[in-house]
Amino acid sequence: MRKLSFAVLMSVVPLAWVAAQNHELPADIDPVSQSRVPVVERSSLDAEGQRVYDLVVGRDRTTPLLGPGGVSVYSAGVAEPMHHLNTYLRQHGVVGPALTEVAILVAAWEIEQAYEWAAHEPAARRFGVPDAVIDAIKYDRDVAGLPAKESTIIRFGREIMRDHSLSSETWAEAVEHFGRQGTIEIADVMGDYVLAGIILHAVDQRIPADREDTLPKR
Repeated sequence: MRKLSFAVLMSVVPLAWVAAQNHELPADIDPVSQSRVPVVERSSLDAEGQRVYDLVVGRDRTTPLLGPGGVSVYSAGVAEPMHHLNTYLRQHGVVGPALTEVAILVAAWEIEQAYEWAAHEPAARRFGVPDAVIDAIKYDRDVAGLPAKESTIIRFGREIMRDHSLSSETWAEAVEHFGRQGTIEIADVMGDYVLAGIILHAVDQRIPADREDTLPKR
């Protein structure tokens, strides 16, 4: 896949946007994509790649799609199922948007993915996730005193991603709160965002200049 030429880049990306993103980046970071891979040029793709690009990025988009979606279109066979999985879990999953955001934050914290955290901490607040829940994840606090469903999701993710196992007690609590389908979908959400996090770490995706990095370093 060929890189965007400067002329092509300037025809699809506003100059002001590029200037805002170009701030003391490492040598291997593209100033537009803010990662190690340049923005995919739709015209460089075959017909199948263009179909998937239009699904994931949008044919009429005027600014680059950063993050896992923008990176995923390097592989049409990966980008399409990732898009459908993420869309289903966030828009149609049985646990609902607020608790889905809790699960996303747990995954982002555990994999230390600042780009995803910076996007989903504000999203969690918009969906009404209490500050105490967000802070318990953000600062790795004990979950005592938190609402039962949120506490269960946090312990669920911590056990799996730290111990690489899940206790019978936590499994039973999750099924009690969310049913078997909901419990599996919580695991799916976390797996989806761990996958995204691995991809973003691989390409060293930087946080856009207009978004605050709020994930504590550790």
